[in-house]
Amino acid sequence: MKTQRAIDPRDLAKVAVFAALIAVLGLPGAIPVFGGAVPITAQTLGVMLSGAILGPWLGALSVIVFEVLVALGLPLLSGGRGGVSVFVGPSAGYLFGWIAGSFVIGLILWAGGKKPTWLRAFIACLVGGIGVIYAIGIPVQAWVTHIPIPQTALLSLAFIPGDILKAVLAATITMLLWRAYPPAFTAYATRHAARAKKPDDLVDAG
Repeated sequence: MKTQRAIDPRDLAKVAVFAALIAVLGLPGAIPVFGGAVPITAQTLGVMLSGAILGPWLGALSVIVFEVLVALGLPLLSGGRGGVSVFVGPSAGYLFGWIAGSFVIGLILWAGGKKPTWLRAFIACLVGGIGVIYAIGIPVQAWVTHIPIPQTALLSLAFIPGDILKAVLAATITMLLWRAYPPAFTAYATRHAARAKKPDDLVDAG
């Protein structure tokens, strides 16, 4: 009989590390946009890396851990922002989009158990780290600020160059780490551990 896989303490440690990484990337501060309502921040880079390196589930969990700490009042967002109020403000949709974005990045990069490539990592970061986040963030921002969605989307074009640069950096860092130490990638290590156990499972079944 198959049993559920126990939570690996090393996975929890990785989640904590990436939650801390996202927080650290907020230390340089933020560039105000739209009168300071929605800032440009380096923290999206951490979100991209969390999904690419940890995979969909743990990547999203690391973002959730970070945002729970923010909700508890820790000033971990760029500009020293924190508290529940940020989750009902103009940038709330982008924060929720970070969770979904990290999940989608991991899903695309590790689909089918294939080894990652720079191009697939870059596409994953574009789709999850930009497309998904904007798809959630723009409507919420429009609703909170009472600005029509088309106009809000047009204003959001200010973020695009920086986000593309972050996608390039995330893909490059991901591949450098992959070449240096593949077991660091949770999705890769989990799949190969499962494959290694298959022969034993067949013996037990027999």
